[in-house]
Amino acid sequence: MTNSDEVETKYTRHSRADVVAGALAILDEHGLPDLTMRRLAATLDVQPSALYWHFANKQTLLASIADQIVSRAVPREVGDADWSGAVRAEAEALRDALLAFRDGAEVVSSTLALGLGAGEPQSRLATAIRGGGFDQQTSEVAAAALLHFVLGHVSHEQQRLQADSLGVVAEGHSADPVTAIGGRAAFDFGITLLLTGLESQAPARSLGDAAR
Repeated sequence: MTNSDEVETKYTRHSRADVVAGALAILDEHGLPDLTMRRLAATLDVQPSALYWHFANKQTLLASIADQIVSRAVPREVGDADWSGAVRAEAEALRDALLAFRDGAEVVSSTLALGLGAGEPQSRLATAIRGGGFDQQTSEVAAAALLHFVLGHVSHEQQRLQADSLGVVAEGHSADPVTAIGGRAAFDFGITLLLTGLESQAPARSLGDAAR
């Protein structure tokens, strides 16, 4: 075996998928602040430099983690003509996927803000909205609004869950309407508000027309 073969074997003992799986496990157990390249390397029993064989930096690793999280969003089946039901199903599936991992919403939101990975939910929401007869521009903007709602809502839920687990929320504190009526109920109500507003727009009317 040549020196170059030895180096490649050293750095590719774990596949890219192995690295992402290890990172997801750390994320779920310890949270995003403790997901460091050094901790991940120790978990995989490699030197930190070995991780950069697969990922140029931590941001690209987080983008792959975000893609892995949202890929698990499997919407329930709805009728072909029920475009609003399809949009709701996509939003619900994304919420469930984000909640499946600790700090899942924060990971996806941060990579989305940097334009890295996690493009699938926006595309799927836009496609579902297009089913209602809306033009491409309106569908994209509406999908972005829905996506930001989902990410923000789940991020709030996860932060509150973590705060409750640490006992740092004052007992009897009721200023949080999401907690007061239940996370899922508040989520469903928010999606209904957004869909109702979207339905009030005539399908043949474009975003550009509305701005005139």
